[in-house]
Amino acid sequence: MRPREVKIVEVGPRDGLQNEAAVTLEDRIALVNALSATGLKQIEAGSFVSPKWVPQMAGSDTLFERIERRPGVTYSALTPNLRGFEAAEAAGAQEVAVFGAASEAFSQKNINCSVAESLARFEPVMVAAEEADIRVRGYVSCVLGCPYEGAVAPAKVAEVAHALYAMGCHEISLGDTIGIGTPDKAVAMLEAVAARVPMNALALHFHDTYGQALANVAACLELGVSTIDSAVAGLGGCPYAAGASGNLATEDLVYLLNGLGIRHGVELDALVLAGNQISQRLGRPNGSKVAQALTGRCQTQSASGE
Repeated sequence: MRPREVKIVEVGPRDGLQNEAAVTLEDRIALVNALSATGLKQIEAGSFVSPKWVPQMAGSDTLFERIERRPGVTYSALTPNLRGFEAAEAAGAQEVAVFGAASEAFSQKNINCSVAESLARFEPVMVAAEEADIRVRGYVSCVLGCPYEGAVAPAKVAEVAHALYAMGCHEISLGDTIGIGTPDKAVAMLEAVAARVPMNALALHFHDTYGQALANVAACLELGVSTIDSAVAGLGGCPYAAGASGNLATEDLVYLLNGLGIRHGVELDALVLAGNQISQRLGRPNGSKVAQALTGRCQTQSASGE
């Protein structure tokens, strides 16, 4: 059941940077350009939400205008509503994403409506996207737990994922927003969703709060899932999870896939370089264990003259 090839969806420029106070538009553009040179085929480059709520994503229209687009790379954006979709379309986004939650409490706390009401808000986006021939991706958050209500039933995750798929989302990304999942729970959740949505239309999006993201991916790969979200340098973190260390690091994911003999098309050394560059701009160490190891080895070899 393990796939022979995995598509990596790089979410660092959006999910990884949306909570970073020090990030600039130039930093974001440089990161997208660096990632474009690694062999990645899909990069979530920005978000068309109100800058009042997410000031770090302001100027995404300028970003899409200025990035160095490479053939074969899909540059996508998060769009919460029709206004955001229209801005993303005008900027040249090749794919957009909408987001819902598997937790009623999370939905009420964050957007002041029920899960069903939040999904209904996406209907105008789906109509406009179909007319524009732009694919829509659907995110489901809190698939393995909620900061407000605790455990989330796999059946509820499957219900929301199916609703997004039936609405027209070509791919459903299942997000462990607060990073509390473990392999057995991740597998049970994925099995429940795959009973209602085709496995080839599912993606995994694990945060690494408790260091379980890579283990969760490894376990779920055995079921045949073949699309994984990750963020270079482990960028990100959830404001609802104290001490959250960010997303699964793309470098660590690539190393795992290399070890399993699964094709992905991404050059690890170029990826480490991109991660080190953005980490330096943010004034912090690279959050990827693999990047730390490879960078340390290179520094040791350089110092010894090898």
